[in-house]
Amino acid sequence: MRYNPHDYQKYAIEFIKQHPVAAVFLDMGMGKSSITLTAVMELMYESFEVQKVLVIAPLRVARHTWGEEIEKWDHLHGLRYSVAVGSAAERRAALQKDADIYIINRENVQWLVESSGMPFDYDMVVIDELSSFKNWQSKRFRSLMKVRPKVKRIVGLTGTPSSNGLMDLFAEFKCLDMGERLGRFIGQYRVDYFTLDKMNGPVVYSYKLRPGAEQRIYDKISDITISMKGTDYLKMPELISTEHRVYMDDVETRRYEEMKRNLVLQLPEGEITAANAASLSGKLLQMANGAVYSDVGGVEDIHDRKLDALEDILEAANGKPVLVAYWYKHDLERITRRLDALKVEYVRISSPGSIEMWNRCEFSVGLIHPASAGHGLNLQSGGSTLVWFGLTWSLELYQQTVARLWRQGQTSGTVVVQHIITAGTMDERVLKALEEKNGTQAALIDAVKAEVGKHGSK
Repeated sequence: MRYNPHDYQKYAIEFIKQHPVAAVFLDMGMGKSSITLTAVMELMYESFEVQKVLVIAPLRVARHTWGEEIEKWDHLHGLRYSVAVGSAAERRAALQKDADIYIINRENVQWLVESSGMPFDYDMVVIDELSSFKNWQSKRFRSLMKVRPKVKRIVGLTGTPSSNGLMDLFAEFKCLDMGERLGRFIGQYRVDYFTLDKMNGPVVYSYKLRPGAEQRIYDKISDITISMKGTDYLKMPELISTEHRVYMDDVETRRYEEMKRNLVLQLPEGEITAANAASLSGKLLQMANGAVYSDVGGVEDIHDRKLDALEDILEAANGKPVLVAYWYKHDLERITRRLDALKVEYVRISSPGSIEMWNRCEFSVGLIHPASAGHGLNLQSGGSTLVWFGLTWSLELYQQTVARLWRQGQTSGTVVVQHIITAGTMDERVLKALEEKNGTQAALIDAVKAEVGKHGSK
């Protein structure tokens, strides 16, 4: 296929070529990989500035997306690539091949640097989904920093650089510029730009920005960063977000409240920590979905209200493909049982074959888990309706999942995102946090505190 880049793509290509350190923040669906590969092609075969490139990406994206992009565009066919995923022996064999670009999944960065026995002689590194290096304490971050001084050029790509707040930017930019702009140490970064927010004794749960700090951070990184939104440069379909509220009856509500009360009473006295807040939040969200894991590993049913709502939505769709996002395994099991009973054909989107079947519109329902299918999947050919059966606190996963349909190439003029919400439950608090673009740990803790406080006031 012939590559006819948009003006913003041409700008981004030149930006990467002119900046040895580049942060490219483009919305999902704007062609980050094709932009980067075009820049690599020109740096390698026109200006001869680059000889060997390492691409670090999420596993599914590493295995499929980058190679598919090279095969897709005519001007990239000269690039030789090798995908280093699989067993250690398979990865080592792939790294020994004669290629221009070597593609590895982010989970194996530590292996590559510390255990592979292969020389780290890449003069350019591309980090696809830079946000996956936001944890400065992670093994992948520390391993990459060991070899970062050897790299002449580096590009960080993401559509969600700070889904959990600007604290994320410290590690991401240290990967790029080795601390030149935001500092070399997380402690100093916190002192310079943040103040303490929520604490329990010496334990700090969250920080808040100092006045004016947000703009100062942006000013620091502006010389190596470009950020563009798809809605500014592409003719994007209209995005409609709706709520389909369901209501438990008195018996179901009493069961929910009783289970919530028992869970609250099991919490340790004093301040709620992130660990037990996440646990309690997860239990409450499961109950809102209609079932919950018991202490012995079984599943206890609470209600079928969301399943009934999903059935109504599918009936209203009248055969039009619907993508359904679920979170818990028991959600998937209950949904598939209902679809089987309705004799509705569905596919669980978890493999290249299932993606192709969905995009060929072979099934009226696609089931997707945001954590395993959020990044790098093009599902817009298969439909334009997304239903959230169960919500996630992760703003990044939420946005990435929506962007599987709401992206460039979507032929429908409208993408509809429906959220099945159980009234009076944790669902409402998660949706509010997502709407406020607040996928933070602090929001989770506040929501659980509110639930506990509501219980305590009764």
